[in-house]
Amino acid sequence: MRQATTILTIDTSGQGLVDVTAQVQRWTRDQRMAEGLLTVFCRHTSASLLIQENASPDVRTDLEAYFARIAPESRAYLHDDEGPDDMPAHLRTALTQVQLTIPLIDGRLALGTWQGLYLFEHRRRPHRRTLALHLIGS
Repeated sequence: MRQATTILTIDTSGQGLVDVTAQVQRWTRDQRMAEGLLTVFCRHTSASLLIQENASPDVRTDLEAYFARIAPESRAYLHDDEGPDDMPAHLRTALTQVQLTIPLIDGRLALGTWQGLYLFEHRRRPHRRTLALHLIGS
């Protein structure tokens, strides 16, 4: 049994879903493990992770619109230290996830045909986000 870890840095351009599948797959492939389990952990409270359809961009547009409706910017929040998008970003993160676990089978992430890994940026301005990757396997 072996373990490998790394930190990936992802630059976002503001709110939206950023496809990180290729970067994660590349690092995983470089570890030369055949079987195992990959954990991807987002080290932020105003961004999150999703496994989502990677074929139709309409899915991403609809997801972003949905989260804007259920956690809108508002002056009603007490927490607005970094602006009006601060608390809605925390709510959107709380409603999604900051950790994903993906099986590694035959040296490949066991993602479905139309599945991609996405960093979901919940803040309006660009950010530099970091993802911690941990692969355990053989």
